[in-house]
Amino acid sequence: MKNLTIGFSLILGVLAQAAFAAGPRYDKSQIFVKMNEGQTLKKSALIKSTKRLFGDLYLVKTVDADKLINALQNDSAVSYTQRDTYAGAQDMPEAVKVPTQKALSYTPGFNDPKMSQLWAFDSQHGMSVLEAYTKLPAVTPEEVIVAVVDTGVDYNHEDLKDIMWVNAGEIAGDGIDNDGNGYIDDVYGINTLIRKNGKATTDPMASHWHGTHVAGTIAATQNNGVGIAGVASNVKIMAIRTVPDDADEKDSDIVEAYLYAAKNGAKLINCSFGKQLNEDGMVVKEAIDHIGKKYGVLVVASAGNDTQDIDTKLKYPASFDTDYMIVIASTQKPSMWSTAQISSFSNYGKKNVDIAAPGSNIYSTMNNNKYGMASGTSMASPNTTGVLAMILGFNPDLSPLQLKKLAMDTVTKVPEFKEKMISGGRIDLLKALQKSKVIKK
Repeated sequence: MKNLTIGFSLILGVLAQAAFAAGPRYDKSQIFVKMNEGQTLKKSALIKSTKRLFGDLYLVKTVDADKLINALQNDSAVSYTQRDTYAGAQDMPEAVKVPTQKALSYTPGFNDPKMSQLWAFDSQHGMSVLEAYTKLPAVTPEEVIVAVVDTGVDYNHEDLKDIMWVNAGEIAGDGIDNDGNGYIDDVYGINTLIRKNGKATTDPMASHWHGTHVAGTIAATQNNGVGIAGVASNVKIMAIRTVPDDADEKDSDIVEAYLYAAKNGAKLINCSFGKQLNEDGMVVKEAIDHIGKKYGVLVVASAGNDTQDIDTKLKYPASFDTDYMIVIASTQKPSMWSTAQISSFSNYGKKNVDIAAPGSNIYSTMNNNKYGMASGTSMASPNTTGVLAMILGFNPDLSPLQLKKLAMDTVTKVPEFKEKMISGGRIDLLKALQKSKVIKK
């Protein structure tokens, strides 16, 4: 077993150029078609079926993607066409070996035995989670549904089973779409990777550890006497399995995941994945804008782990220009060997990266009631998501844009971050709750 201290996003970046040497792979059985307003798609022998996603955007099943794109090229009714591209398959690790980590000297208010591993909770180099919890008023924050769009979640894990979102409109196992949302028995979420008769199935159980690790960082059950505690106390995790174990997700699956999450009540979507090439496609970006404006959803995206400026060397979805997404760089805990606070692997960008959060050596839940450590902006993103969920729980009237602004306005400033990201600092739960007057200074 090899030591692993890199996260999922880091792995995505390592072989990206090789994976796309011949251009991005795409699904030849379907394309996206956006119509001009008021226009309809003409019948064609190349078209098998059409499905409206939102607005004037359609997913079109075809006998040949390339031929259909060529046929629609000069159609005045069509705004654009886009191939359904894959992220690019990558080798993924099967296990994590956890190095010993120095324990924190205090974990006030928590009885979770592995809390001492969570350095990101401290105030000096982390997100001021512990300090915030000691000062919270005697008010219960409102529940926030968070969608984890990832490799699935082990919803039976001892530290996650009690914080899983459960679709109250479904009767488990009866084979009926009880709530009429288009999915049968979607109790914990959906699985876009396994389809039956073309439709996503509804068991988002994880086979890879990544999504389970993300979920635990956000909201592992607090004060249950086992494992760790998540950042947020008010979250229900909606599990959406959209990223394959080899990291080769498709744009259509991402869009479906976003739409499902938004329509079923998620207010935050954690996206710890990414790809280098996008073929100038705007479908995922438009989906983010759509769910932000219509459903009040904020997408939390990892910046990626290529040690590069994603203002110039773009990364998706992180480099999309949308107000309804917050992009996260990774920080590390300084040690005797390193004083730098931005993780050595982390991407950055004065235009495209918004904020930083702890992402190195993050300890969290793993499949089958296990726990382990990983590093990457994949881990910084859920730390941020947990903080945002707490802010929103105490300030439920905040719009996605207001929530994003509050988080960015209350960062702990770090001098070296000034040229690396928009906010110039690390997310801070205490300061955000103080500014919103939940906690008095």
